[in-house]
Amino acid sequence: MEYIGILIRLQKWVNLFSGYILWLMMVYLTDVWELKLIHAAAIINIWMGFIKILPIVFAYLADAFLGNSFVVLFSSFSSMIGLGLIWMSTPPILGKSNGNCTQYKPECIGEQQKQLFYSGLVFTALGMAALSACYAPFAQEQAEEAAASNSTRRVGWCRTHLVAFAALLIAAFVKPWAILFGICAILGVVSFFFCLIFRVCLGVGNPAPRPQGSPLTTIFRVLFVAASKSFCSRPKDTNELYENSDDSLRELLPHTNGLRCLDKAAIIEAEPVLEQQEKKRWSLCKVTEVEETKLFIRTIPIWMTFIVCGFVSSLGATYFLEQANHLDRRVGKAKAPLILFYWFYDHFRKSFTKGFLPTMASSTRRYISRIGIAAAMIYATLACIAAAKIETRRLGVVKSHDLIDKPNERVPMTVFWLLFQFVLLGCHDGIHRLSAYGLSLDQAPKSMVKYFNLFARGFFGLGVMGSVVLVDIVGKISEKRTGTNWFQTTLNASRLDNYYWVLASLGAVNLVIYIVAACFYRYRVPRDGQLAEGLLPVGFMDDDHI
Repeated sequence: MEYIGILIRLQKWVNLFSGYILWLMMVYLTDVWELKLIHAAAIINIWMGFIKILPIVFAYLADAFLGNSFVVLFSSFSSMIGLGLIWMSTPPILGKSNGNCTQYKPECIGEQQKQLFYSGLVFTALGMAALSACYAPFAQEQAEEAAASNSTRRVGWCRTHLVAFAALLIAAFVKPWAILFGICAILGVVSFFFCLIFRVCLGVGNPAPRPQGSPLTTIFRVLFVAASKSFCSRPKDTNELYENSDDSLRELLPHTNGLRCLDKAAIIEAEPVLEQQEKKRWSLCKVTEVEETKLFIRTIPIWMTFIVCGFVSSLGATYFLEQANHLDRRVGKAKAPLILFYWFYDHFRKSFTKGFLPTMASSTRRYISRIGIAAAMIYATLACIAAAKIETRRLGVVKSHDLIDKPNERVPMTVFWLLFQFVLLGCHDGIHRLSAYGLSLDQAPKSMVKYFNLFARGFFGLGVMGSVVLVDIVGKISEKRTGTNWFQTTLNASRLDNYYWVLASLGAVNLVIYIVAACFYRYRVPRDGQLAEGLLPVGFMDDDHI
């Protein structure tokens, strides 16, 4: 229905606008709070990592208990609360009432404001994760009822770019952080109340689809039943394992010889009778359910290689942004806004996704998703190499102008040197996201395509969070080997170029590990049909702006 389309587009635009503003959070923490470089980066990366990991939890809750529409409503509510708390944590809002100053200085940040800020990050992470989990399924549910016309899609495309352009202008010309976060908070309130009105008032005659259960429950059941029957002997004839071919809604999978310990979940015991065993879902599983679990377990080694990709992706909103904040941004008499680099990153991320799509739809599609992931890893390595060389150049300028102990001084080097690493990082993230989805579409059972994609992003997010631990380990090793920690309080005193070389080396090693894992992976024959743009989930890439 039309009002549902309005709601979906509104959620998309608010998420896009807020993503642009919140991307600058690293600058806020280092300039206003004056946190140490790695402390600020740790806060941002833990926050972004949770945004990518938690969708697995919300997708399970939506499928098993709550439904997509309720989780989308919760997402809007949580984002509204989180954005409001972040706005309230800025010094001008509650400074006087708490007896603090109202200037953007670290001494004006009291304990209560810190608590509000961290609580706001938690709520925004929950809101964005919930939206990421259920935005595409909720939009798909509505698209099945009423398909939008091509003209409507073109209008939506234009309006999306207008929202991005508006965020770009506001972030460029509006300097007070309280106003920037306040605009996001107002949009969050508007989005929530629109969502609530549409859900309560207009959805009375159109009840939301009831949850049908989560495929993750099947995996838990198979593991539990296989463990409970660990002392049972497997039949020599696999045809004696339990299967119900009458279930026309499920894609039947043939038995495979790998991970045979899980076959015990499909063993039919002598007692009680089969009809009674079928009624107890946690005592007997079908062969198809066992094979779905095997597919999930076999894919884990592939997903684990995504952790290093997350290490690299974590650089964009942290160390790359901090580099840009300390370089010369002058273009004639004007200044290039920092948010411009996020626009470049996001533009190339989506452009390379669309550019890689026709390749994914080719006749060699069964190989393209695997090659695409490898290509994304190559882009990740190239991004680190470019970042290392540019940072070495920047540090040379810092030393030649004696700016090591002057962290607030602008380095006389144009900020546009950083375009190379932002563009390469955008290419990596875009191709990786599409290729991971293509692999999920090809290899996952139909009922688990969404979860395979979410787990791929979850392992990616684990890498974003894990970068905090990696930085700590690299710092301690560098201090032990050289006597100086590569990560100092300020950017000018740090040696990020060496860290980038470490990531480039890890990326190269990870590429080799991925190729080995991909060669040993037991692939299914891809489903019929091509991965054309129309077969991508509704809202693909619209739910991921952080």
